[in-house]
Amino acid sequence: MPLVHSSYNPPLFFKNGHISTIYAGLIRKVNDLEQIRIRIDLPDTDFLDLDWSYASTPSKKLVIIIHGLEGSSKRAYIKGSAKILSKAGYDVCAINLRGCSGATNKLYRSYHSGATDDLRSVITHITQLDEYHSIYLHGFSLGGNLLLKYLGEKRDVPNTIKGAVAISVPCQLADSLEQLLQFKNAIYAKRFKGNLIQKLKLKQQLFPDDISDTDIENIKTLKDFDDIYTSRAHGFKDALDYYTQSSSLQFLKYIKVPTLIINALNDSFLGKDCYPINIAKNNKNIFLEMPKYGGHVGFYGKNNFTYSEKRTLEFLDSIT
Repeated sequence: MPLVHSSYNPPLFFKNGHISTIYAGLIRKVNDLEQIRIRIDLPDTDFLDLDWSYASTPSKKLVIIIHGLEGSSKRAYIKGSAKILSKAGYDVCAINLRGCSGATNKLYRSYHSGATDDLRSVITHITQLDEYHSIYLHGFSLGGNLLLKYLGEKRDVPNTIKGAVAISVPCQLADSLEQLLQFKNAIYAKRFKGNLIQKLKLKQQLFPDDISDTDIENIKTLKDFDDIYTSRAHGFKDALDYYTQSSSLQFLKYIKVPTLIINALNDSFLGKDCYPINIAKNNKNIFLEMPKYGGHVGFYGKNNFTYSEKRTLEFLDSIT
């Protein structure tokens, strides 16, 4: 598809990418959303917690939402999306990836950018309910990469999956990691690393033979975390092997359902390889929108509904 023109033009204050990112991540609040938690068992004996929000009248349309790195269903960007979609007549299932619901998961493994087996388990669970004729996927950052990889893996995607929207997607993970390790992103990287290490210490209590104090002490950067934990826990040779196998960029050309990707040009987490312009031009199902502003999951909007939330609803309604 030709690239999608973006009409996003926020107030001057929110044209700064860092201000947008920090406001959306730390300051914005979303209230008046009911979320009902359901726990499902996974094939490997672990579990996922799913938070459901329902339309005011019975719906046959469902949106599955996936958060980003160290996020959860309680983050404002998830709740904001769930709120606007449920008000518009969609049921919503917000996934808490392993270890992200407030409860430590059972196994040594956790979640990562390419763990599509867990998304597949959620979709299987939902399709077995036989309540929805149209299911849509909606992901942010890591969650966006996850859903794009799932859609393009050339495995069987249920016919009920009608489309997807992915926001602020690091679709080339090594490229994004290189950006995060730069000085411009030092504050974000430090926060991510601190949260990941805190969780790793909790996991160490369950698996002391697999995670040593020395391992934790050796984690100086996000790449170190992926070398020392992510790769070992999930069957990769090292961090670079993890990035290579899990990046969604290589899968985009195989996507067969309408999919909107919104990556802001001033997103400090994304390098040039995270803007799949040529792929979008050659796959009729990929709609790539690259607003000049927006930061990382930092789109602003009046009445506490962001531009990306309104665009997501608009796009899903167009393919319903």
